[in-house]
Amino acid sequence: MPIIVNLDVMMAKRKISLNELSERVDLTLSNLSILKTGKARAIRFSTLDAICKALDCQPGDILEYVSDEESTKSH
Repeated sequence: MPIIVNLDVMMAKRKISLNELSERVDLTLSNLSILKTGKARAIRFSTLDAICKALDCQPGDILEYVSDEESTKSH
């Protein structure tokens, strides 16, 4: 998939745990975990907004586009 989720990177930079982020954005641990591991197939703008507010970041800090060409080179 050409969209990479860098939530774990931003969480590490902000020194915030999955539990703490879950409480701040009012999402279940399982849903946040799915997002963090890159297994999510979609994200609501309201969820992205809450995460960006909680981590004081931009959507581009969390979501990254990688072309199909680039992703096949790295594998």
